[in-house]
Amino acid sequence: MQQQRRDGEVLRKLNRLAVDCGAHRAGILGDVDTVQLLRQVSIFADLPQDILGDLAKRVWQRQAEAGSVIVSEAEAGDQLFVIVSGKVKVVLYGETGREIILSILRGGDCFGEMSLLDRQPRSANVVAVEDSQLLGLDREAFQTHLQAHPTTAMAILAEMSRRLRHADEVIGNLALLDVYARVARTIRDLAQKQGEPVDGGLLIKERPTQQEIAGLIGTSRETVSRALNDFTRRGLLEMSGKQILVRWGFLRKMEDAA
Repeated sequence: MQQQRRDGEVLRKLNRLAVDCGAHRAGILGDVDTVQLLRQVSIFADLPQDILGDLAKRVWQRQAEAGSVIVSEAEAGDQLFVIVSGKVKVVLYGETGREIILSILRGGDCFGEMSLLDRQPRSANVVAVEDSQLLGLDREAFQTHLQAHPTTAMAILAEMSRRLRHADEVIGNLALLDVYARVARTIRDLAQKQGEPVDGGLLIKERPTQQEIAGLIGTSRETVSRALNDFTRRGLLEMSGKQILVRWGFLRKMEDAA
């Protein structure tokens, strides 16, 4: 009974963290209108209906095939994109061609807002991992909207602050944690954002590939594979295809280490 109460407390903490991270991702379908699509984006989720309606009139649609480059580092940044469906990665490339993944974004996420505000070139590349459907918003249309609806600007600033805090955490992890701890943190974060409560823990239905995890934490795919296999042998994770069952014991260890 005491163990069940502790598991329930871990779940409640994770649910609160998911809300804080803006987990407004579910229910994005191709046959709903643009206002409903925008409502699924964490930045825009709490905006009044009339403001979303004005924004919806200014966006346009774009399709991106898997493997295609949506935006390139250092090019002019004059568009914001909202992901309706699919998956993209935000990446930098080293001189040797090594890929560093800054983040992996899915339906309900957006990117490109920094360049709309500061008029600077893109800070990274964005590449479609899967066939993706996007909504685009040009700078001129965005500025016209902001002049009439400054509430949207506050929502954008709040999201940028959240991302800055996350970037600070990532930098701290790279500096202070060993590779196994970084893999563990990544799995915990995925469980917080995407995990569904099931018997025994939280189920991540579509995990990143081992190469993607490696790019996120600055290590090799082989090291990630060893860490995941070790966690699995210890009964902390259960992997099946693209799914990972993150067991309560794994989450309790992360809570205790925090």
